[in-house]
Amino acid sequence: MAASPGALRRAGNEEFRRGQYGPAAALYTRALELLEAAGEAAAEERSVLLANRAACHLKDGACGLCVTDCSSALQLVPFGIKPLLRRAAAYEALERYQLAYVDYKTALQVDCSIPAAHDGVNRMTKALLEKDGVNWRQKLPPIPTVPVSAQTRWSVPSAGALGANTPPAAAQRAGPDQAAAGTERAQTLKAEGNELVKKGNHKKAVEKYTESLKLSQECATYTNRALCYLSLKQYKEAVQDCTEALRLDPKNVKALYRRAQALKELKDYKSSIADIKSLLKTEPKNTAALRLLQELNRA
Repeated sequence: MAASPGALRRAGNEEFRRGQYGPAAALYTRALELLEAAGEAAAEERSVLLANRAACHLKDGACGLCVTDCSSALQLVPFGIKPLLRRAAAYEALERYQLAYVDYKTALQVDCSIPAAHDGVNRMTKALLEKDGVNWRQKLPPIPTVPVSAQTRWSVPSAGALGANTPPAAAQRAGPDQAAAGTERAQTLKAEGNELVKKGNHKKAVEKYTESLKLSQECATYTNRALCYLSLKQYKEAVQDCTEALRLDPKNVKALYRRAQALKELKDYKSSIADIKSLLKTEPKNTAALRLLQELNRA
């Protein structure tokens, strides 16, 4: 007898709790495939499964896939807290701070009591102020207005199993939601590492980034730690971190540039040139990369 979507979802939650994110995602995918034929009748359940699969992608560092699944979940059930927060975390990991800010602010319109959303808004405000200056708000995409029906939805417990309408307090007991606290802690540790880098304390920053990566593998955290390793002249470690970052985001400019820098120091000029040429395909006018390429050609 074939498993039902509900049974597959429960099995996926169990795999997630055990840290088996790939198998969990596969189970959610099978459940989604079974529900496809039901169309609109299964919109809410499909939204939950997409949000759960997004949590798997987030834990595995596949932030682009996480964004895609969260966006699909939000199309089915607009203003769902879980997909909003997970997409915000994915955007933050991808350093797309404006989009992360919009999602965190939207989540707070749905439920103003969510600590993760408040913390996210604070982090994004700081990041955008640094990136775009005092006029950063003028560059933001529009923040959607959440209708009253969506704002009150969370105060009414769902009679059924954990679904899109479950209040956040109860939702915290679901498998994938236990990851939210870990992801939030990872972001905090990364931010602490960033502050230490600004102070020139690269050794201590490496410790913070390492703790962060144990909780959530993020491209930006790997490239940040690689920067520290470069400063500490630990070039092999810098290469390893950039390689991990490129596994998550094959065209990441920072990872390509920093790996090229490390490979140059290790006198692997051929590989270093290959990385710079890959980078220049994405950003042909990157002045730092062009300068490094000139140095490598003279080496």
